[in-house]
Formats: sequence, structure tokens, C-alpha cells
Amino acid sequence: MILEVNDIHVYYGESYILQGVSLVVGAEEIVCLLGRNGAGKTTTMRSIVGYNPPRRGTVRYCGKRIDGRPVYENVRSGIGYVPEDRRIFPDLSVQENLEVAALLPREGREPWTVERLFDTFPLLARLRHRKGGNLSGGEQQMLAIARALAGNPNLLLLDEPCEGLAPVIVESLDETIRALKREMPILLTEQNARFALSLSDRGYVIDKGRVFFQGSAEELLENQEVQQRYLAV
Repeated sequence: MILEVNDIHVYYGESYILQGVSLVVGAEEIVCLLGRNGAGKTTTMRSIVGYNPPRRGTVRYCGKRIDGRPVYENVRSGIGYVPEDRRIFPDLSVQENLEVAALLPREGREPWTVERLFDTFPLLARLRHRKGGNLSGGEQQMLAIARALAGNPNLLLLDEPCEGLAPVIVESLDETIRALKREMPILLTEQNARFALSLSDRGYVIDKGRVFFQGSAEELLENQEVQQRYLAV
């Protein structure tokens, strides 16, 4: 397994947010973490990458414990993170956003150079000199993904990539994620369960900081009780 999250417990101050979350991501998988707003999806992602380290439990990446390590070390070791709010640099151009995120390529992998990113995201190539703050929501989401790839990751964490996007942009995003699956494993959080399950091999359902169900994408699509109780389907 490339990622193993085992029984993590996370607090914001005195608020007990994650209450023993466990999940795994294999080397050639897309895995989704599903749940309604406030269920604990984003906190799980932030805990994995290092923004909110667990008080208890472990996070292992490529077999090594990374819980408690600073974010920059986890990113340099090969974890790409696309946060829910994108966090692009509004005063930098599209190309500058990519250049400041660039890290050395991993051995044995084709590097994600700026030109390769522009080949993968032709819309961004046409906007390469436009400032990040002047992009639409969909354009910013594409830039956020491309910026994460500029770090040449081995694992990609996508937090709520569909949020606030028009259906035509979601369709384009679907194609992008399918193409990226050939490059690296992906952990994806979403409220849009049908979108996420159409892309994923397996899924977990989280509610109030606990995982209540896990199974294949087909099992989750067929389980009406889980959909009605925990998901906005």
C-alpha cells in the first residue's frame, strides 16, 4: 500500500473531529472518501499531509510513518495535495504558479515539466500569462491540480475537486482524473458521490468523524441505505 491511515484521532482545540479514521490506498488505485459537508473529509486530508497531525493513530506513506512530519517534508517526499480552497497565488501568472511549485522528478518517472503540464492542460497553456486571481473557478481548479503535479508526486490528494464548478467543467475534470490514474494513485474526497464513484476503485463513507462503510465502488453505488443515510446522492 502506498498510503495507510490507521485509527487516527484529530482535534481542533477541544473539538474531537476525527474519531478513529482508517483507510488505505493501493499503488494503482483511485480511492474516494465520501460524506456530507462537515463529515470530516477535509480534516482527514489535512491530517495526512501534515496540517493537522493526529493526536493518536498513524499515517504511513510508502511504508514509513509520516504523522507529525511537517507539510513541506511530506510534499518533498512525493505527496501532492490539492486543497478544497485551491490556494493558488492570485498575483502570480499561471506559469509562475507552476514554476514556484516545481520539484525534482522522481527516478523512473516522466517529469511533470511546465511544458508537459501545458500539454496536459491546454486551457492553462492559453492562459499562461494571466494572473491566478483573474481565473474562473474551473480554471483555478485546473491550475491547482497542475501545480500539485509540478511537484512530481507519487500520490495525489484531491479535496472536493467538484465544489462550485459548472457541469461542463466537472465533465472535463472527470477526463483529467481518469488520465492521471495511469500516472499515480489518487485519494479523492467528494460530496458528489456519483462523480467520485464513477472514477474510483473503492470508497469509504465518513460521517461525524468516523468511517461507517467501506467497499468497492459498485457496492457503494448499489447500497441504497448508505446513500440515503450518509450521502447526498
